Amino acid sequence: MSTSAGLFTIGQLAERCGLPARTIRFWSDAGLVPPVGRSAGGYRLYDAESVARLELVRTLRDLGLGLDVVEAVLSKAVTVGEVASAHVAALDVEIRTLRLRRAVLSTVAERASTIEETLLMHKLAQMSAQERQQIIDEFVQYVVADLDPDAPAMGIADSMRRLPALPDDPAPEQVDAWIELGELVADEDFRRRVRAMAVAGRGADELEFGPDYHAVVEHAGGALAEGVEPGSAQGRAVLDRIVAPETPAVRRARILEQLETFTDARVERYWQLLAIIDGQAPPPSAVPCFQWLIAALRSTASSGQDL
Repeated sequence: MSTSAGLFTIGQLAERCGLPARTIRFWSDAGLVPPVGRSAGGYRLYDAESVARLELVRTLRDLGLGLDVVEAVLSKAVTVGEVASAHVAALDVEIRTLRLRRAVLSTVAERASTIEETLLMHKLAQMSAQERQQIIDEFVQYVVADLDPDAPAMGIADSMRRLPALPDDPAPEQVDAWIELGELVADEDFRRRVRAMAVAGRGADELEFGPDYHAVVEHAGGALAEGVEPGSAQGRAVLDRIVAPETPAVRRARILEQLETFTDARVERYWQLLAIIDGQAPPPSAVPCFQWLIAALRSTASSGQDL
């Protein structure tokens, strides 16, 4: 029972609201639910408005708001709507962080990573969009340093620089792709390889004497699927469908040289990773087809056929 009409002690308020008395006492001491008076015995008393105020405090606390924010709402320094909006934004950041952490941990588990790899992956995943772009910009700048602005490689470099934004709610494969990309561009051997390709002047799809890309994928790809050896008679027949048999020896040598210069699985992987980060399916690998063609050309060169 209330001590007087419509008034409640902390114990009675706790029973009415289903809250521990110590919680109500703590909130009351903090000024969130002040008593409206005292009983003859000195007990704090609360009225019906106190009950409504207590319910609001409980709701705001259940939503994760701090006592200072709750106090601001109760004092009408801010509205509940303003607080909710700010809290949603904070939760969005927290959710994104948790998803990134989950993706990183999944990658660590799948790779059985070392402590050093785990630290690197965590660092890469936590970077801002600007920080990620800076890593790619630095890599591309190294690749094209001192090259003629009009060199063909500059156009390819511009494409390599276009890092898609990692979405606020990335899929695990997008986080994995970014981590792999960050590790790739930090690899000194890879950096030197791409630099050498840039200095050489042209990309694999811009060979001066290069065979048709689609012909390579179709015929060399078919030979790979069927297990045709590049140096076999059947392999020679496939080669003739890619590089015309009457092609002069000097030109064949130039084709081989350029293919060896510009065929690299890691460079192809770079483009595939950009596609994954952009939420697209990566293009199928064509490097094995070109590697088969290189082996076929080497075979004819070593045997002295048509060269």
